[in-house]
Amino acid sequence: MDKQQKEQAVAELTERLRTSETLIVADYRGLTNSEIDGLRSKLIEHGARFSVVKNTLTRRAAEAAGADALLALLEGPSAIAFVESGGDPVAVAKALGDAARETKVLAIRGGVLEGASISAEQVESLAKLPPADVLRAQLLGAIMSPLTTVVALVSAPLQDLVGLLDARIEQLGADAPVAASADAEAAIDESPNDETTPIPQQQAAGEEE
Repeated sequence: MDKQQKEQAVAELTERLRTSETLIVADYRGLTNSEIDGLRSKLIEHGARFSVVKNTLTRRAAEAAGADALLALLEGPSAIAFVESGGDPVAVAKALGDAARETKVLAIRGGVLEGASISAEQVESLAKLPPADVLRAQLLGAIMSPLTTVVALVSAPLQDLVGLLDARIEQLGADAPVAASADAEAAIDESPNDETTPIPQQQAAGEEE
């Protein structure tokens, strides 16, 4: 590899390190080319690229990308799983763990998760988490649950108020004819009597005297 090729390799590694949210580093010694290709294909399905790297060039790229947490993991033959944006780090960690158990030669050293260094044990713990889509659903459920409670608390008094208003409207509608009848009766009682009381004839005659 000449100088120009090395510079190009460093530039490509730097870009990968900058755009990858999670990195998992493994010692690939003992893996066959067929096993490496099979692992690459499996990791691509989970949004990660698995690459055998040269430590010297990767150190330069890590320093350029500000990925200092990666430097301590670059000892001996190294391969890195670059989990890209939108990838599933849980599924990637699980696939690497399965490959380590099946081949008995792949050894996970650790990784970098959102800029922080994680150990091989933490990568193993990451692999035991639910898949990313399940975690997103659980997070959404945790967020929506309080909102649902608030909506219920707000809507319940409103529903009660609407019910009270409906009942009052029905009551007023039922009382209206009764009130009208009472008003009519009061008007009849207060009207003057049209009939004239007859005056006894004797009393009338006395008054004439």
